Amino acid sequence: MEPEPYFPTPSPSLTRWWSKETVAVVTGGNKGIGFEVVKQLAELGLNVVLTARDTKKGEAALEALRAQGHAANVHFLLLDVCDPLSISTFASSFQALFGATLDILVNNAGVSFNELDENSVEHAETVMKTNFYGPKMLIEALYPLFRCSPSITRILNVSSRLGSINKMRNADMKAVLERENLLEEEIEEMANMFLRDVKNRTWESKGWPSYWTEYAVSKLALNAYSRVLAKKYSCNNGSSNLSVNCFCPGFTQTSMTKGKGVHTADHVASVVASLVLLPPHQLPTGKFFSIGSNKKKNSTTLINVSSKL
Repeated sequence: MEPEPYFPTPSPSLTRWWSKETVAVVTGGNKGIGFEVVKQLAELGLNVVLTARDTKKGEAALEALRAQGHAANVHFLLLDVCDPLSISTFASSFQALFGATLDILVNNAGVSFNELDENSVEHAETVMKTNFYGPKMLIEALYPLFRCSPSITRILNVSSRLGSINKMRNADMKAVLERENLLEEEIEEMANMFLRDVKNRTWESKGWPSYWTEYAVSKLALNAYSRVLAKKYSCNNGSSNLSVNCFCPGFTQTSMTKGKGVHTADHVASVVASLVLLPPHQLPTGKFFSIGSNKKKNSTTLINVSSKL
């Protein structure tokens, strides 16, 4: 399916559905895109929980935001998405502070150890834990803490077009991922299969994505899981008001790209804020968004891609 232009409300304040009681969690919020997302959501009046896996870095980010006038509505909680115990502790701490009031989860934390022109799989296990298993475990831990209200609660997984199904060269696995009734267990089996191929040093001949392989597979798994989750908690089936989408920030100037890129973290964060603050009647689920150029309007817009991530 060809990408379709999608134009969210240019100014979320024009259709403000949130209040100072609205709570958002942003993982990896101590730097880069995550820090800017925390800042912009705080500026819009939300209660924002910044997470980081390093206490000193998290506290430094919190102090920087408080110095900019966000003392009352920005909070820091320690979270290492690679560590199940850390996730459990975070969920307990969140519940103690806020109760079951989570409205927005932005899974932004992610890693890649490759230079732009490299393709090592030396850190495949860490990359898979951080980029796929971590967000999955966090969603499972926080799901009981999402607010029960008429407003739609939201999960936005920061992902990548490198994790698109068309990057998979293994025809059998590609066919599994394209199935409408794809199961979580099948996604986990794919992830485990990749790690086995890495361990056995056979990954290059097994049809995995050819560029930034470990990162691409982790995002492929995250995209697939997001699609399964969106279907499970579809806003249209009357049983849940949870929206699950993915977003690719593109080539952005962050530490992962060594400061190279065509987008700034600040600009990308504004897109993230627009997405997670879409009014309920405009909010889809099971979609993949990315930044694209709108030449006719000489501006930047969002591209709404097929749910077949």
